[in-house]
Amino acid sequence: MLTLIEASKLVNNDTYKQGVMMKFAESSEILRVLMFEGIPGDAVKYNVEETLPGIAFRGINESFTESTGIINPKVETLVIGGGDLDVDTSIIKTRGMIQRTYHEAMKIKALALFWTKTFFKGDSAVDPREFDGLQTRLTGTALISNGTAGLKLSKLDEAIDAVENPTHICMNKAMRRHLTVAARTAAVGGNITYTIDEFGRQVARYNDLPILIIEQDNAGTEILGFTEASSTTSIYILSIGVNRVQGIQNGGMDVRDLGELDSKPALRTRIEWLCGFGVFAPKSAARISGITDAAVTA
Repeated sequence: MLTLIEASKLVNNDTYKQGVMMKFAESSEILRVLMFEGIPGDAVKYNVEETLPGIAFRGINESFTESTGIINPKVETLVIGGGDLDVDTSIIKTRGMIQRTYHEAMKIKALALFWTKTFFKGDSAVDPREFDGLQTRLTGTALISNGTAGLKLSKLDEAIDAVENPTHICMNKAMRRHLTVAARTAAVGGNITYTIDEFGRQVARYNDLPILIIEQDNAGTEILGFTEASSTTSIYILSIGVNRVQGIQNGGMDVRDLGELDSKPALRTRIEWLCGFGVFAPKSAARISGITDAAVTA
């Protein structure tokens, strides 16, 4: 199981597909770090540990009380993402083949941003062609209310503690700004440090967890904007890895040059990806809701 960046290094003799995979990773913080597992067919079945069996001590000549744990079977299905891109042959004749490359890069970026929006906001009850996102999936103890106020660091710490082996924090840019201001404020605090990612970009870290900035979708709308109930946003804590929060796919990305169309003078490129993701273990993700665009408090 590999990230898209790691997988792109293994694509032999296909620099075009390699470039597409790198563009996906560059366009989306989630797609940069999420690991994908190849599966046969169009779905994967798995079990989620719900309740552990009971354990007790016993006395001499006493028996143990029988107790069995609860395991819930679940299924994650693949969806078909992608699109067709047509570039008029006259544009290529007058401006060069590089124009096709530009348009293809825009298409790839749009798909990556659309996938990222679905990762957080997808709801198969609204559109059965998409997978459920984290907002739909995370309920019960995985959903922590901030109380319709500026982010409380105590709630952020609570959410981090609710996730086993947390690896990343996801938020919008405004929330990162509020966090960095809080770190410079003696009365509030917050341990903010910085590192560099694979593309040379600065990454802020809170308590040594990298902060993934989730920006706009393919339509220019903030994915994690202050657009939830009462003009609030959410922050997500993830444990990304094998059998935790991970992607699934069949065959990887399929990028095909279909050549010139019979119906019109245009060259068509088709990108298709049978993909999805799952939260494959309990306590692998948590959401803090009810965060307003206001200063961070302790």
